[in-house]
Amino acid sequence: MTEAMAAASTPESLDAQDDLRGFRARFHFPETSNGVEPIYLTGNSLGLMPKHAREYVDQELEDWQRHAVHGHANARQPWLPYHETLTEPMAKVVGALPVETVVMNSLTVNLHLLLVSFYRPTKERYKIVVERGSFPSDRYAVVSQIRFHGFDPADALIELTPRVGEATIRTEDILSTIESEGSKVALVMLGGVNYYTGQAFQMREITEAGHRAGAVVGFDLAHAAGNLKTELHDWDVDFACWCTYKYLNGGPGAVGGAFVHERHAREFHLPRFAGWWGHDKETRFIMGPEFNCLPGAEGWQISNPPILQMAALRASLEIFDEAGIDALRKKSVNLTGYAEALIKAIGSDRLSVITPADPEQRGCQLSLSVSGDGKSLYHQLIDRGVYCDWREPNVIRVAPTPLYNSFQDVYRFSEILSDCLM
Repeated sequence: MTEAMAAASTPESLDAQDDLRGFRARFHFPETSNGVEPIYLTGNSLGLMPKHAREYVDQELEDWQRHAVHGHANARQPWLPYHETLTEPMAKVVGALPVETVVMNSLTVNLHLLLVSFYRPTKERYKIVVERGSFPSDRYAVVSQIRFHGFDPADALIELTPRVGEATIRTEDILSTIESEGSKVALVMLGGVNYYTGQAFQMREITEAGHRAGAVVGFDLAHAAGNLKTELHDWDVDFACWCTYKYLNGGPGAVGGAFVHERHAREFHLPRFAGWWGHDKETRFIMGPEFNCLPGAEGWQISNPPILQMAALRASLEIFDEAGIDALRKKSVNLTGYAEALIKAIGSDRLSVITPADPEQRGCQLSLSVSGDGKSLYHQLIDRGVYCDWREPNVIRVAPTPLYNSFQDVYRFSEILSDCLM
């Protein structure tokens, strides 16, 4: 949405045309200390609580109270197969087949489990391509895996960087790096969306380039799942993992998700750190000494599922299933474009949006680079009821989330931002 279009539209008229506006009422908004209606723009950090989450968690607490151990089979939503109720809706969110999708563990645990299987370095092919400035946990995980295999990160880690004077990494530079380093690259491992800049990487093109070079390709979708429309199966991505407490509204510390492409479903020869929940369901409780791996993503499971966390996530995934990722993405493009246009219309030389302007290269997050005392501006916004976040050294992140944010939220934010910049 251009500045001219934004100026010609009222937030009320845009909200009236929004087919998804009713979903806002299905979430709890936080309280503010001064009683001002909050403007919640931090779904990229922690999503809001679906109102049904309490009901679903309470149901499991009641069944635990009533049935104790027999709840595994006799709970209203039996616990033994509970994770399976989340598989299909989660697969729809990330563009995967059910056999390729599993909800389990936490993001970085899943990343390590998948790297055990898919980072198989040799003396000739051992390097990993990552983006510089990725979320630190990803870098820690990748560097530790490199060292675990006896290689030196200073040699084995290829870090993609923006060109001088630019904030984001050009796709052509990513592709050319993969091509030039091709025979030495074992793994390409990027975030779907960079947490700091909000740049969405062109996952399909990157996957194709990685495969042409003979490398495995994986993604951390922490900031992409529930934000972008991804097609992991069709793009032929080897593996991916994500958290569910951001755009997927699973709650603080919520259970994570993982994807393994169908073509790896029966590659039982792949090394893995096995656990009993990845064992064949038909013989799991015979408790035999030999591991008989489940096909598909479920075969990477370690332990039985955390029911209370999954109950909260179930409430959100039902909403996603009802809204549809296509409709959410369409609104996201319009809502984020409206926010960008209003921010630019303020005309402050203290602000610049470092997130790509191209909707195909971003989700709903906008990262605002602030000159001068940016931390003070951030605190002024917080005091005025705006939920945003600060990232050192000079970025305020805002994420107008299509499930529960309105065009009026964005408009009110721009007015407050303008006032605080005066």
